[in-house]
Amino acid sequence: MRTLDAVVPIYNEAEILPELHRRLTSVLESLPFEWRILYVDDGSSDLSPELLAEYADQDGRVCVLHLARNFGQQPAIAAGLAEATADAVVLLDGDLQDPPEVIPDLVRAWNEGNDVVYAVKRKRKESLPKRSLFSLYYYVLGRLSSVDIPANAGNFSLMDRSVVAAINSMPEHNRYVSGLRAYVGGQQTGVEFERAARFAGEPRQSPLKLGRMAVDAFVSYSEVPLRLVTAMGFAVSGVAFVVLLTVLWKKLVSGEAILGWASVMTSVLFIGGIQLIAIGVIGEYVGRIYTETKHRPNWVVGRFRNLDESSSETRTGLSDRHDAGGLSSEPG
Repeated sequence: MRTLDAVVPIYNEAEILPELHRRLTSVLESLPFEWRILYVDDGSSDLSPELLAEYADQDGRVCVLHLARNFGQQPAIAAGLAEATADAVVLLDGDLQDPPEVIPDLVRAWNEGNDVVYAVKRKRKESLPKRSLFSLYYYVLGRLSSVDIPANAGNFSLMDRSVVAAINSMPEHNRYVSGLRAYVGGQQTGVEFERAARFAGEPRQSPLKLGRMAVDAFVSYSEVPLRLVTAMGFAVSGVAFVVLLTVLWKKLVSGEAILGWASVMTSVLFIGGIQLIAIGVIGEYVGRIYTETKHRPNWVVGRFRNLDESSSETRTGLSDRHDAGGLSSEPG
């Protein structure tokens, strides 16, 4: 029988976990697969770890990775994918905005021969300003990215084992799973769904974190910002050259001198602003080079349940390995 793993990153979702687990297990039981759920506890400080341990004790098909601290959503996803071994791997968020009931639709599309089936948000439940920002983000990303990243398609997806293996082999530290998924290629298709409102609690992704993720996506999948900086440099130099010729013309031909402290200061501040923007853009790329050269693990697993202990010594999340680091294990 074919196998399916569901990878679910969790961070302080104690209010949602009982309903999430009930609905997810109900959906998986209805599918003709041998299945596992891989919950990745990203350093939760509420009752989420206790609930996950309870689910793992009740059902050996429920596996739990407890990260040693809060590493962030993308490292948590990478940790879960590193443990996935099934023929198909479903990735969904833990806030029930990705309805588990859509999984059978993803499976049907995968059975048609697709390597990746991503869920496309037909309608979002967020506020108008947030929806507008997401639309702008996907538009800009689509224009700048060197790979075709589908609009309104987030983490929620089903990937063939070959795609997961390819993603796990990629060494970068700043990971953006939607971009990595698109980079792998293969036969990909989308399944539309209506994204639900958050089931309970407050969103875990603050505007600052979302902005950071957007910058990561732009820098990781496009060299256009660097080219724009170069273009701005040529444009400002061209304007400065024209202004210089104008000043010389008026001085040498007509004998007029162009005076004006305000115009000089405006020019200086404008050029200075362009230089600071250029330094900032270059700094983003240099910062990522520095991060990659340190070769620190993307995540560290503090303990785990219902997973093979034989690989516990290699669970370090290092960029040149496919699995994540462990400090200790729990029976399960």
